[in-house]
Amino acid sequence: MVISVATPRKSITEKVFQRVGGSYGSNSGHTQRRCSNECDDDYDEDGTMELAQIGAERTKNVLILMSDTGGGHRASAEAIRNAFQIEFGDEYRIFVKDVWKEYTGWPLNDLERSYKFMVKHVQLWKVAFHSTYPRWIHSFYLAAIAAYYAKEVEAGLMEYKPDIIISVHPLMQHIPLWVLKWQGLQKKVIFVTVITDLNSCHPTWFHPGVNRCYCPSQEVAKRALLDGLEESQIRVFGLPIRPSFARAVLSKDQLREELEMDPDLPAVLLMGGGEGMGPVKKTALALGESLFDKELGKPIGQLIIVCGRNKALASTLATEQWKIPVKVRGFETQMEKWMGACDCIITKAGPGTIAEALIRGLPIILNDYIPGQEKGNVPYVVDNGAGVFTRSPKETARIVTEWFSTNRDELKIMSENALKLAQPEAVFNIVKDIHELACQRGPLANIPYMLTSSFTTLI
Repeated sequence: MVISVATPRKSITEKVFQRVGGSYGSNSGHTQRRCSNECDDDYDEDGTMELAQIGAERTKNVLILMSDTGGGHRASAEAIRNAFQIEFGDEYRIFVKDVWKEYTGWPLNDLERSYKFMVKHVQLWKVAFHSTYPRWIHSFYLAAIAAYYAKEVEAGLMEYKPDIIISVHPLMQHIPLWVLKWQGLQKKVIFVTVITDLNSCHPTWFHPGVNRCYCPSQEVAKRALLDGLEESQIRVFGLPIRPSFARAVLSKDQLREELEMDPDLPAVLLMGGGEGMGPVKKTALALGESLFDKELGKPIGQLIIVCGRNKALASTLATEQWKIPVKVRGFETQMEKWMGACDCIITKAGPGTIAEALIRGLPIILNDYIPGQEKGNVPYVVDNGAGVFTRSPKETARIVTEWFSTNRDELKIMSENALKLAQPEAVFNIVKDIHELACQRGPLANIPYMLTSSFTTLI
């Protein structure tokens, strides 16, 4: 159901461009209250609302805004959804939505395809990332889109009547916050940003109008301050990772038995992301040779290859004649088990995979990164002693072979460093803090959406 709200006196176009050059708005304080005395959107058959319902407890709606431009945004959204369900049960109703794709037109509804195309032609993405970095450029760009699609975005947001909006995408702050401001809903709806880039990120992530900005690292928090956020708005909890990583119960030996792996040989996990990108085949073949001891005539390690959605790659690798134990997997939904069963990992510098590997204490060999948002992840891992970076498949194979034979001490030290960087409780800390924000909201936040039109001047 799409809820109609009061139309502003000024046109949307006027208001958008009026605000682009100035501040985005300020974040006001909130009165401390318990999460009770709330109202429900219950109506009699004649359409009137029972005033007695104001004060009754109700389930809060949480709308998580994401886009499938890379797998990390959806993974973070689903991690937050699952953590809410674990911590608070049916106290919150969670919706994970790509409002751009479902409600708007080009270019917003085409972000996924455009992103995949530019990442495959990586110089295009590099230009797009850096050319939109200056605030005046991305502000006017977003303002123009907002002026054109504001009503569609409003319809998408209001269909779910959110009490809380969580953005896990850099392009989902400005326009939704403008819509909330135009409709006088800033004090009713809590808006938070959960940044899913680990170390380097685009400035569109930062908007001073949010109630909270959850940063995965101190480096990102420093950039948030430089972009106009207050310290009171910023929390550094880490990257939200699936609760199954934080609450794992099986040991490595149990996992290897379950996954039918060799119980004794050290294992390396080779990943190409959700799309099976990068030098996966060359690296796998190099490992297949280097992890076989020709003098002893036996393997010194085993290899797990996760090819993602790349079925052609999986088929090719499955038909290879391997000298060592190898398992070739497609798209995996239980990565916590495979990581838990292995001793190190080879992957591109995706933030989610890095955060998951750190939780499992896996030394990381980074073999590639996407320019822009992933570039900073390399020094984050290397400078903290949790891994190394090389694009060479042969060099990668050499490092793993040494870790499994003559250089086990380095493998152990890097594993310990990885665990020091890990933040397994991040997603739970995020949802608990959001819950606290919801508890601090005043009584105007509990007014039903059907009444907000007439209460706009008060909110």
